[in-house]
Amino acid sequence: MTETTPTADLLYSDTEDDLRAAVRSLLADRADAQTVLGRIEGERPYVPGLWEALGGGIGAAGLLVPEKLGGQGASHREAAVVLEELGRAVTPVPYLTSAVVATETLLALDADGGPAVELLAALAGGGSVAVLAVPLSTAPGDAGVRSGPVPAVADAVAADVLLVPRADGLYAVPAADAVITPRSSLDLTRPLAVVDADGAVGTRLADAGASAAAVRRGLLAGAGLLASEQLGIAEWCLEETVRHTRERHQFNRPIGSFQALKHRMAQLWLELVGARAAARAAADALATGAPDAELTVAVAQAYCSKTAVHAAEECVQLHGGIGMTWEHPAHLALKRAKSDQTALGSAGRHQDAIAALVELPAPR
Repeated sequence: MTETTPTADLLYSDTEDDLRAAVRSLLADRADAQTVLGRIEGERPYVPGLWEALGGGIGAAGLLVPEKLGGQGASHREAAVVLEELGRAVTPVPYLTSAVVATETLLALDADGGPAVELLAALAGGGSVAVLAVPLSTAPGDAGVRSGPVPAVADAVAADVLLVPRADGLYAVPAADAVITPRSSLDLTRPLAVVDADGAVGTRLADAGASAAAVRRGLLAGAGLLASEQLGIAEWCLEETVRHTRERHQFNRPIGSFQALKHRMAQLWLELVGARAAARAAADALATGAPDAELTVAVAQAYCSKTAVHAAEECVQLHGGIGMTWEHPAHLALKRAKSDQTALGSAGRHQDAIAALVELPAPR
């Protein structure tokens, strides 16, 4: 009898739909486009009170954390829904970095008690933010120990705790004990900073072997769920473009009725369908611990990153002149999509991972 691989569940449950509605309502009320645009030029673009409402009020920060550790006991599927909505609104919150990457890294340590569990409980309640001190561009298979200042650490300016991989293990370092220097970034809603924690002592959470495996798992979960954020970006861009081309008239007819524009939006819709399938497959593989999760994540990233950028570029172009202005939110979507294209591994890096995982023959 041959062993069959379980089919991924790509559909949304009623619980996930309810969670989506709650997050979308909160973001519409507290972090609409004009609110985000009004804050992006500062070093801290985060909307006051939003993280507390999202992470603690709705409970989104603890979705991946088991109930016995103070979390919601949900899965990567629910966290993916939250990221879809955060992508749609290009919301400046440290959800991917803290509630996914840092949280998954700590969960991978399988600690029964001690500082790792205490930190997980604080993260799950939304009262604390932790960030893994690696460059945003780090792919799951590329994480290594660094010495000296670490460049391009996402959301470090919002962190209360830094998870610092060192030669002898993983350390939790209070952010106040490190030197965090903000840097300019393309995506103003996800600020980057140089982090120097070499002079800080911190609390050792794991030895070197466990640390490396935990960091890899955290980055893998981040890359897989980043695909859902990219899906949300693409969905908003297509919906906004369709709405605009229905309302914008030229030659006494909606510009969306022109055949050439219909074809472009139809192509985007086809790409979006594929991106949704890939992103949902990655979230489901992470949630179920599927043996091919690494491959599924690599496929999702290789596809969804390109789809999000294409959708954002078309959104800017088909909005014409207003799409090029600072006041319209289209540029926020484009900058987030371009930033996400290199976050947690580029599309090319994930394509290389796919080739290695399926053992493709070398080209002749």
